[in-house]
Amino acid sequence: MATVHLRIGDLVWGKLGRYPPWPGKVVSPPKDLKKPRGKKCHFVKFFGTEDHAWIKVEQLKPYHPHKEEMIKINKGKRFQQAVDAVEDFLKKAKGKEQNSDGKGDSKGKKTPSKPLKILEEDDEDLSALKDPSEKDLTDSDPEPSTLERLGAGPGSGFKWESSPVKDDPHFHHFLLSQSEKPASSMEPISKRLKIIEEDTGSTSIQAADSTAINGSITPTDKRIGFLGLGLMGSGIVSNLLKMGHVVTVWNRTAEKCDLFIQEGARLGRTPAEVVSMCDITFSCVSDPKAARDLVLGPSGVLQGIRPGKCYVEMSTVDPETITELSQVITSRGGRFLEAPVAGSQQLSNDGMLVILAAGDRTVYEDCSSCFQAMGKTSFFLGEAGNAARMMLILNMVQGSFMATIAEGLTLAQATGQSQQTFLDILCQGQMASTFVDQKCQNILQGNFKPDYYLKHIQKDLRLAISMGDMANHPTPMAAAANEVYKRAKALDQSDNDMSAVYRAYIH
Repeated sequence: MATVHLRIGDLVWGKLGRYPPWPGKVVSPPKDLKKPRGKKCHFVKFFGTEDHAWIKVEQLKPYHPHKEEMIKINKGKRFQQAVDAVEDFLKKAKGKEQNSDGKGDSKGKKTPSKPLKILEEDDEDLSALKDPSEKDLTDSDPEPSTLERLGAGPGSGFKWESSPVKDDPHFHHFLLSQSEKPASSMEPISKRLKIIEEDTGSTSIQAADSTAINGSITPTDKRIGFLGLGLMGSGIVSNLLKMGHVVTVWNRTAEKCDLFIQEGARLGRTPAEVVSMCDITFSCVSDPKAARDLVLGPSGVLQGIRPGKCYVEMSTVDPETITELSQVITSRGGRFLEAPVAGSQQLSNDGMLVILAAGDRTVYEDCSSCFQAMGKTSFFLGEAGNAARMMLILNMVQGSFMATIAEGLTLAQATGQSQQTFLDILCQGQMASTFVDQKCQNILQGNFKPDYYLKHIQKDLRLAISMGDMANHPTPMAAAANEVYKRAKALDQSDNDMSAVYRAYIH
């Protein structure tokens, strides 16, 4: 964008990082917020959002001369809502001028104004433009003074009103209070837990009396949020509710929330709102892209993070994604823990998952009653990224093993041997396990209802192979298994259970 000369109050198009040009207004920054060094920039309030940012002058264009150009290249619903907000602002401004006819200005009368969410313009991965579905309510310069919760519809983000929130413990702006240390909690773990310290520094928290089954958990008094109600997330949330936790849920497909609302959960209409309402927010989504989008996207987690808020990433992703998410969460004063889970939909429903955690130890301790509700045991593995590494190794082994079992079943058939006899013999030997028995029985019955999606185990194999490459460590078995799963995906088995890898051998 070409350099322009702008003044306070001018309407502009501002380009923030990787996001499209967005309508905004040049405003005065807070008195205690310094302009970035070495940059010629203006402080811009974006319409339809709660975001403000320092934007370089070369990334700004006047609003009116470029309006038609911008509308042609941006067709999104959120973008159109932001443009509508500008037009409403202009109409209100014109109306004020007409109504003031000879009455003079209103010096000394301060219009209630909006709180800030300030974005670093150069750090595009640390922020995402929020869902601009709500209209701009004031033309005053922004100050951190007011907040209202959720708008009227799904994906609508926050609205703002004039009621003071200085007493609201959930309203805490990051940049205006970054000198404060994030709150931390050191509440002791329940006496029912066994703490096992190893020389490696890892810790295991085990429910000594199978608390998720017998219901003897004392739930935390912290408000819990949960994002993602897929195969694993649904069982986790159900068990959190059964054990008495106060849970607010959100899912990309809102209808999936209905059942949990009936069970006593509260509804959050955006990830940002869930995080702002809750003390600890868990997420469990499909892959690294989904995990990043949930945090960095419009109305994302980062929009709701305040100092002391806890975010727990339960998705199985690569260590690099965990490192990135940990950095952006903690940069806003939040507290971060990764806690991917080993298990299946059935184990999730039964509250018998194995939780691998790493990151902020105090968050791990704060989550003790939640982990008891959802799992039979949990391990603390040190710094963020370690749990992702361990989970990928486990799933690499499981995926490779499943492919080998499927290969054995098909080879038995090809050589005239009974598949059922093969299974019977297998289940009487050292390799006997519930996993082998259930997966093989399902294969023989042609039942591939997903308990763990095939596409997800292939994703984990791919990430494990990449991790091996980065460590200069060979993973030939995983690479071979990965090719079989890719073949199964090509046969439209992605949304079936991982045992559907069997079909890659019979086509």
